[in-house]
Order: sequence, then C-alpha cells, then structure tokens
Amino acid sequence: MPSLAFKRVTAIWVITILIPFVIDILFGIAMRFNQGADIKLSPIDFYMLMTTHGITMIGIWVAAGIVGVNYLLARYIKVSTALSSFALALTIIAVLMIWAAILIGKFHAGWTFLYPLPFYVVWEKWATPVFLGGLLLLCVSWLIWTVGIVLQILKKYTLSQALALQHLAKKTPSVETPPIVLIATVSLAGVIACLIAGIILLVLLFAEYFSNGSFTNDPLLAKNLTYFFGHTLANESLYLGLAVLYELLPEVSGRPKFKTTWYVALGWNTALIFILSAFFHHLYMDFVQPVGLQIFGQIASYLASIPSVAVTIMSIAVLLYKNKIQWNLVNILFYIGVMGWVIGGIGALIDATISNNVILHNTLWVPAHFHTYNVMGNVLFGLAFFCWLASEFSDSNISRQYGLKMALLMIGGFGFVLMFYLAGAYSVPRRFSEYPQEFTSAAMLASAGAWFACIYLAVILWLLVDIIKKCVQIFFSPSSAR
Repeated sequence: MPSLAFKRVTAIWVITILIPFVIDILFGIAMRFNQGADIKLSPIDFYMLMTTHGITMIGIWVAAGIVGVNYLLARYIKVSTALSSFALALTIIAVLMIWAAILIGKFHAGWTFLYPLPFYVVWEKWATPVFLGGLLLLCVSWLIWTVGIVLQILKKYTLSQALALQHLAKKTPSVETPPIVLIATVSLAGVIACLIAGIILLVLLFAEYFSNGSFTNDPLLAKNLTYFFGHTLANESLYLGLAVLYELLPEVSGRPKFKTTWYVALGWNTALIFILSAFFHHLYMDFVQPVGLQIFGQIASYLASIPSVAVTIMSIAVLLYKNKIQWNLVNILFYIGVMGWVIGGIGALIDATISNNVILHNTLWVPAHFHTYNVMGNVLFGLAFFCWLASEFSDSNISRQYGLKMALLMIGGFGFVLMFYLAGAYSVPRRFSEYPQEFTSAAMLASAGAWFACIYLAVILWLLVDIIKKCVQIFFSPSSAR
C-alpha cells in the first residue's frame, strides 16, 4: 500500500490538477459567452483562451490518469514517491512556462500549434520558445515518469504477463494479471509513444527556429507528429481512466473484483495497435496524405472502440445484471462517465467516417464529441477517483446529497454538449471567435451552452471543496489517513 509520503504527494497532485481545471472551465465558458455575443473579447484574447483551454485540459486529464493509475498500482507493485515528486515539480514549472507564454506573451496558435503557425510571430517574440520549451519540459518529465512506472510493473511481471497474454490460452494461467496492470501497461505504452513523438516534433521545431532559415520542416510530417502526439495522448487519458474504473468500480459497488479473461486480454492488446493509429481521421482533408493511411485511419478509428463497446460495457453489464449494488457518489460518477464516453465515442465514429468527415470536420460537431467524452466521460472518471481518494484520506466520505449533485451535473454537462451537437448539425464552423450573421442560430446555441456549463461548473465546485479539504487534511492529521 502507498506510504504516507506517497499519499501526500498524490494529494498535492490532486490539488495541482483541480485548481487549473476550474480556471480552464471559466476560460471555456468565457469563449462560449463571447460566441453568444453576451460578452465581447478581442479575437486575440479569444484565441489566447482557446490555446490555454485546449492544451491545459488535455494535460490535466492525462496527468490525472497517470496519478490515479500510479496510486492504485501500489496495491500490486512498488511505487516511487521520488519519481512522482520529480514529475510534479517539473509539471508545475512547465505549466507556468506555457501559461506565461500564452497569457503574458499572447501566444495564440491553438493547442495544436500546427506548423508553421508558431513561426508567424504576431505575439511577443519570446513567447514562441517559452511555449515550445515548456511543452518540451513537460514531455521529457512525463516520459521519465511513465517509463519509471512501466519499469516498476516489469520488475514484478514479465512483459507478456503485464499484457496478460497468458490469459489468451485455454488453460488456467499460472500468473493472474489484474485488469489495472494490463490496462495501465497498454495505456502507458501508448503515452510513451505519444511523448516520444512530441519530443521529436518539438526538437524539429526548435531546429528550425534557431536555424536562421537554413532548415525547414516538412508540413505534412509535422502535422502527423502533432496529431499522433496530441490526439492520441487525449485518447490515452481516457484509457487510463478506464484502468481506474476496472479497479475501483466493483470495490465501491460491493461486488467481486473484475478478472482478466481471454476477451479482456484480447480486446486491450488489440486496442494497443488501433488506438495509436486512430489519429489519421484528423488528416482526411490533407489531399497529399497517402490514400492507404486515410483508409486505415477509418478502420482504426472504428476498431479502437473495442475496449469500450465489446469489453468494458460487457464487464459493467455483468456487474449490474441481477446484482445488488451499493450505490454511492463514486460508482454513479463512473456509470455516468461510461455513458458520456460511449455517447462521445459514437459522435467520434460518425465524424471518423470519411464520407461524413467531409461535411462535419470543420464544424462544431468535433468539439461536441470530444467535449462529451471528456466533460461527461474522462473528467467523471477522474472525479470518481478523487472522491474515493478523499474518503481514503479521512474518516468520512463525500457522498452527501449526491442525488442532487448528479442530477445537476447531467443537466449542465449534457445540456452543454447538446448545444455543440446541434450547432454541428447546422454546420456552424468551429474556431470562430464570432459567428457570421448567416448562421442565425449559432449565437443562441453558444449562449445556451455557456449557461449549461455554468450549472456544470457549480457542481464541480461543490465536489471540489470537499475533495481539496480532505486532501489538505492528510498533511495536518496523518493519523486519520487509513
């Protein structure tokens, strides 16, 4: 089990994640109110907020997934307090660099910072190297962190055991691989691949930045690296959240733990391949992209859903069917999160179909699907873990009045994303700070989405007060930590 020192580092991680999360929600609400003509932001301010919102939200929930998995893996392997502390310190420095470049230096090339946008300097000159440098520091520190966790797994399990390959045989395996070990290994392998791609991309960008014109990057290579890095990393954060779900959901529901079966092992090992190649559906519009990659991108995007549809939903259905469940805040957050994840995934599959993508990809349908499986999926997985962790850190839980909280959360969250879907269906373009008059319903939908987001934020704050209070408690009342 985790040491008191490791619990304290984890508590700092939770607080470090939740504070910028709330700030970033406020940035998102401000953008939607601006698009709804309720407030007036300059285009530069809008795109600064868009850049901050996108890159911070992805980073927050990747970090939350790693923190959750790392904490729960302590049940099976030895975890490193020093490694978690190292990653925490460098993450804080990197985030401060990135936010300074955006909010002070006015860097606003979007969270994707697609090449060659960072080199068209229409902001403070120092902002480009500070932004890219902060991102590079984040990638390097997280690469060391995730490789360290995987090495700790491999000290107890062989690689084939960590991937649960022995469960594919008909005979009973001599070594039982817990689902969290399998899913963590698959997900962290994907995270490591993403971070390596990100480091390569950033090194290439720095090489051009300091070359004085003697070196230029290939735009298509840069875009492929960018989306392999960013899009896949966002997907991996969801799978890290699922690892936490597999470990905690039966436990908090009063049911036996999930077991790794042949179909669980097969599904997750198959997903390892397809998750890493689903990003190609972001490149359908690039006519110079090889056609074979476009076709494979559509196939991979469909097959990447195997863990969610064919494995996870089946496992949860078995858990629920004709069983008495001890309902509480944590498992309800997990169940709503699975619902939001599946709905968002269906929206993603619709967009990932080439014939639909031509119509939908530059509309608000895209923010609709990724906000659904983040706002109503991955975020809820993270909050479920944080609520469970807060109860572990104290003698009381935070399940009070959870019925009202969950009702408001669903109204606010699903109302918010519904406005995106309706706008996408009406071909309202994405990334516009203000909508052309031809889109008559766009401003109204944006404004309504912002108000729904305010309801969602109120519930988040309601939960966060208790979570942070109990995380702080472990520093002052260590005897109360179980």
